[in-house]
Amino acid sequence: MAGKAIEINDANFKELIASEKPVLVDFWAEWCGPCKMIGPVVEEIAGEYEGQAVVGKMDVDANSATPMEFGIRSIPTLMIFKKGEMVDKIVGAVPKHVLTQKLEAAM
Repeated sequence: MAGKAIEINDANFKELIASEKPVLVDFWAEWCGPCKMIGPVVEEIAGEYEGQAVVGKMDVDANSATPMEFGIRSIPTLMIFKKGEMVDKIVGAVPKHVLTQKLEAAM
């Protein structure tokens, strides 16, 4: 499991979501309990889909522009992008198979 979720910030967000591969972005915060539950799942997915998808996490406390642009009001919110377009959005901590299904649907 070499893959690790990359840190996404306001500065590199647009460039990263423009990828040809699907991009899973986990919007989270340190103080958020459900975010802590889904964090390790996101890391696992990063390892399992290395080379097939881009998996990253954005701390909403450190980066406010992007979450505001997408109207994120509750976290964790996970979004899947393809070629810069949002193709799916998951709000709340969900089981791993839900995330992997949605990610594979975007491939």
